[in-house]
Amino acid sequence: MKTQYTQLIKAEAKRLGFLSCGIAKAEFLEKEAPRLEKWLENGFHGSMKYMENHFDKRLDPRLLVDGAKSIISLAFNYYPEAFQREDSYHISKYAYGEDYHHVIKDKLFELLHVIQEQVGEVNGRCFVDSAPVMERAWAEKAGLGWNGKHSLLIQKQAGSFFFLAELIVDLELDYDPPTQTDHCGSCTRCIDACPTEAILPNNVIDSNKCISHFTIELKDSIPNQFKEQTENWMFGCDICQDVCPWNRFSKPHQEPLFAPKEELLHFSKGDWEELTEETFGRLFKKSAVKRTKFSGLQRNIAFLKED
Repeated sequence: MKTQYTQLIKAEAKRLGFLSCGIAKAEFLEKEAPRLEKWLENGFHGSMKYMENHFDKRLDPRLLVDGAKSIISLAFNYYPEAFQREDSYHISKYAYGEDYHHVIKDKLFELLHVIQEQVGEVNGRCFVDSAPVMERAWAEKAGLGWNGKHSLLIQKQAGSFFFLAELIVDLELDYDPPTQTDHCGSCTRCIDACPTEAILPNNVIDSNKCISHFTIELKDSIPNQFKEQTENWMFGCDICQDVCPWNRFSKPHQEPLFAPKEELLHFSKGDWEELTEETFGRLFKKSAVKRTKFSGLQRNIAFLKED
């Protein structure tokens, strides 16, 4: 039955539009524990103090779901068909459309419902980048790809412009072999391209230097020393992904809810500088950009604006 259930889950994931689906055994992340501890000790999490919480749960999914046996890891493509104009302030491609947390979580709930319908009583929880789950570690264990030098997961056939999500269940399944090979080789394009030098050796990111951290997570003022280096990014940053050779294989997503409003693509710097709260509310009605709020986006634009 294990194999039958595994096949059912993977077929259903494909039907729901997921790029790929892999399954790993729910167990303690022994290799990741010292890495996470060192990253936190070095303060590389910046202002993201919540990363210090639930240390044990981050490393052991069985503390999140009673009797957890399997981690179903899923990838969902968000690479857009059209982009913002080059001479404007930019937002990360992942935030072009509706907030991925809600869009993908709905699909996960549907997947869990199908499992419960077909298998019987199954206890499970859905996670989309909003709980203490080390999604990249689990995706690697489930064979979905490898961690690039920019710390993001990469797939040979699809690059890295995809979201990761997990469904933790108390159901035993067939487990996929973990990714063993790192295909970055001697390439250092992401490291060389990062204008703030936030990418450190061994797939480590120093959030204190990361443009995404400044423009989304940081509630204080952006450090002035980075004024010349933020390269017009007002929400997030895609530089390390844009230069990655594997992203030449990225294909446009097929999810209508991730389609950007045409207005967003054509806004000039002047349009952004004159943005009103009303337009912000309309433009980003169900968007992840709302996380930074109107005042946060205004702060970021003011920081980028030439004196």
